[in-house]
Amino acid sequence: MKTNLIGGVKLWRMKSPKENMEVEDEYEETPLGVAILTYFSYMILIIFGYLREFLRRVGLEDQRCAVERNREGYVPLYQKFESFYNHNVYRRIRDCWSKPICSAPGVMVDIKDRVSTDYNWHFTMPGTSIKAVNLGSYNYLGFAINEGRCIDKVESSISAYGVGVCTTRHELGTLDVHRDLEKLVARFLGVEDSIVVGMGFATNSTCIPALVSKGCLILSDELNHASLILGCRISGAVIRVFRHNDMNDLEAKLRNAIVTGHPRTRRPWKKIVIIVEGIYSMEGTIVNLPAAIHLKKKYKAYLYVDEAHSIGALGCNGRGVVDYYNCDPKDVDILMGTFTKSFGAAGGYIAGSRELIDYLRSHCYSFSYATSISSPVVCQIACTMKIIMGEEGNGEGRKRIAQLAHNTQYFRQKLKEMGFIIYGNKDSPVVPLMLFLPAKLAAFVRELLKRGVASVSVGFPATPLIESRARFCMSAGHTREMLDKALHAIDEVGDVLTIKYSKRPHDSTKH
Repeated sequence: MKTNLIGGVKLWRMKSPKENMEVEDEYEETPLGVAILTYFSYMILIIFGYLREFLRRVGLEDQRCAVERNREGYVPLYQKFESFYNHNVYRRIRDCWSKPICSAPGVMVDIKDRVSTDYNWHFTMPGTSIKAVNLGSYNYLGFAINEGRCIDKVESSISAYGVGVCTTRHELGTLDVHRDLEKLVARFLGVEDSIVVGMGFATNSTCIPALVSKGCLILSDELNHASLILGCRISGAVIRVFRHNDMNDLEAKLRNAIVTGHPRTRRPWKKIVIIVEGIYSMEGTIVNLPAAIHLKKKYKAYLYVDEAHSIGALGCNGRGVVDYYNCDPKDVDILMGTFTKSFGAAGGYIAGSRELIDYLRSHCYSFSYATSISSPVVCQIACTMKIIMGEEGNGEGRKRIAQLAHNTQYFRQKLKEMGFIIYGNKDSPVVPLMLFLPAKLAAFVRELLKRGVASVSVGFPATPLIESRARFCMSAGHTREMLDKALHAIDEVGDVLTIKYSKRPHDSTKH
């Protein structure tokens, strides 16, 4: 991976030696002055936090949070610093999230106002609401609505099947619609078979332990999702982390693993599995899939790709990162994805060879022990997938995919021209805007909401300490007028909060 510094902007160029494909993800280094101020801000927060903890212990300030009592000789239930951070930092800004939504989760939402007079320990609901452009939802193709073709089919499925199955797939929970959906998912992805699970998080955390175990090696991208990390830890396999999207680092670790073998016995690993994501939801980057496929073939490893954010949102056919690079889906051993984003539903899937899927049907805990997906959700998934495939909707799926791509590139480019530091790939519908300072996380979200724009900000520990950010998510449902309104509001707030940190030429679109 080569790094060039041009006008203060790092361009990470990752090239596959075989397919000769290049992915360009853009990062601009945190300005030195801003980094120093950020560290200083956290230092002040921690000092005052410990001061208030002392005042609570001596009784000079009310202790409003839960306290463990009579626990002598027991290990604390809560990690000390995690509890401290939650009480003294997160609580101060938590009203930026979890605001009640009083409408369908579409591209426009009605957000209930919420007021606190005691630093977010208690809230009151004055009854007012704000109509806002929704830039915080993973509703990539705009299917999270309460009207239209799919909703009519969902309603009719309730009459036929009810709203719940109340048992597992291995008992009496497999309906004909479940079988049909698994065949549809396999056909959509171009593989032999698939299984569907009722929860996206559980798809990763329970399927990975079924595939790898003690004596196996997992090579995991350092920015993989928590569900992947949990699945890897539960599996009992040895985990080694490679630098984010760095195929040279991945190859070095693959080569070393094969040469040295297991660290204790020096015997060969039972299997080596590479785990990556299609789109990284916090960074907005797209995996260099051709290079990953090349390495997995070269070193005879297995490749597991989590397409939670990329399925439906990437590729001219909406088939995710495999479609985006025009790769053969059969070159990816395990294709995982969720229905919670582009499909406006719930659940996840694992797709691949028939032998793999037959094995998971017997060994995956979510398939064996979790309740089946309800038929209305199955119907929503099937309907939206057929629209994306072009089997229904008279070309509506293609239009949504094209609109999402257009909105993504337009929105990203306008933010760059305004002078903001933007992370990620130009085709990624996840758009991180760097804020850095912790005080600006809450201020940014609040100021945007006043102007009719709903957004999400993310800070430590979900991001590195000096890389706090706002994260926007594009949707095919956003019109140009909505995006222009949001851009105008972001431009205003950027000036008010002085967060236009970029050093690059604002009129430059390419390097």
